[in-house]
Amino acid sequence: MDIVLRATVMFAILFALLRLMGKRELGQMTPFELVLLVVVGDLIQQGITHNDFSLTGATLAIATFAFWTVVLGWVVYLSPGAQRVVEGAPRVLIRNGELVKGNLRRDRLTRAEIESEMRLAGIAHVEDVAWAILEPEGRISFIQRGGNGDSSRADNPKAT
Repeated sequence: MDIVLRATVMFAILFALLRLMGKRELGQMTPFELVLLVVVGDLIQQGITHNDFSLTGATLAIATFAFWTVVLGWVVYLSPGAQRVVEGAPRVLIRNGELVKGNLRRDRLTRAEIESEMRLAGIAHVEDVAWAILEPEGRISFIQRGGNGDSSRADNPKAT
């Protein structure tokens, strides 16, 4: 039972830590951030199982994390208000061709990073963007100016 309680506490700490770290996709992480996540995973394992290296201890820890993940999924599904707390809300990065500097600062995104994502979406200039929205999962959606309704996503290689 000790492992289940420690796993629950570590799940809550990890959830809070990831929410504080901000919205970044795995593909947008620096090599250091990726290694840091692997190290954090090892540290979490040590904190949860302590000196218990048994298959039962590992199974309990994994099952506890899976349980809380499913619970959060159901909470988000059943309560739209909880969705904003658990997953976060979309944030506007560009409005009518102008960078929203406060939101860039809040998510620690630079102009160069936004421009790189724009180029991947086939957009050449910030002025060509009606809206750029940082989605809760870390992707950036772009809606081009011009009234043609074109929208493209930074993660969509077929985007125009």
